[in-house]
Amino acid sequence: MTAHTAKLHGHELAYVDSGTGPAILFIHGLLGTNANWSHLVTALESSHRVVVPDLFGHGASDKPMGDYSLGAHAATLRDLLDRLDIERVTLVGHSLGGGIALQFCYLFPERVDRLVLVSSGGLGRAVSPVLRAAALPGAELVIPVIASGWVRSRLEGLGGALARIGVRPPADVREAWRGFTSLGDADSRRAFLATTRAVIDPGGQTVTAHDHLPMETDIRTLVVWGTRDRMIPAWHATTAHGAIPSSRVELFDGAGHFPHLEEPERFAALLSEFMAD
Repeated sequence: MTAHTAKLHGHELAYVDSGTGPAILFIHGLLGTNANWSHLVTALESSHRVVVPDLFGHGASDKPMGDYSLGAHAATLRDLLDRLDIERVTLVGHSLGGGIALQFCYLFPERVDRLVLVSSGGLGRAVSPVLRAAALPGAELVIPVIASGWVRSRLEGLGGALARIGVRPPADVREAWRGFTSLGDADSRRAFLATTRAVIDPGGQTVTAHDHLPMETDIRTLVVWGTRDRMIPAWHATTAHGAIPSSRVELFDGAGHFPHLEEPERFAALLSEFMAD
């Protein structure tokens, strides 16, 4: 994927912009990057314009001091669409990106054609204890230790040993590791903590779509979840379906928090069908 950058609010935002046709904006989750969607760029760019940013605080984008709330991310994405002269878009958001997509629908409903939520945040209080721990006081002192080069090198050695005997970790583990390795520098850790604490406290998720997000919307909505999601429980898909009358739910049996990576061909076909319907 060819990377571009745009200066928004005085900071560089990295993004991919490929293909022509109806626009799709993919929004990655916490500690993710646009690489989470690379297989979908290849699958869809012949018939759609595919825009895939690295959110501020992630990947190749800047990691400034400032606001990392859902509203701030949504406003940044609106400004990116303005820069690219895109009026309306289908939003596809995973995890944190799903919460941002919901916030975008609330703030800018006239800009949204369709909505796809993948293992989305913002639909209930429950969330993994690992993420709740990042909201605890003192997490900023613990994370530099567990993300240190010494710890990472030993975990990489363990992963290499498992690979040599034919053990391939599931998508959840691979993506968690990729995100963990991104915390090696202070700016990334600060942005991670600011983003996490904007939506999570020690008891769980603090921002819920039930308060004010588009539960009475007529935006066509697809909800995708893995039945073995240990980050955000799959029953949140039921919550979304009950709250958004126009929604359709697809469960990926046996998949974890990254169903679009565990079954990429199925997800690509499902998304193409949803876009064409």
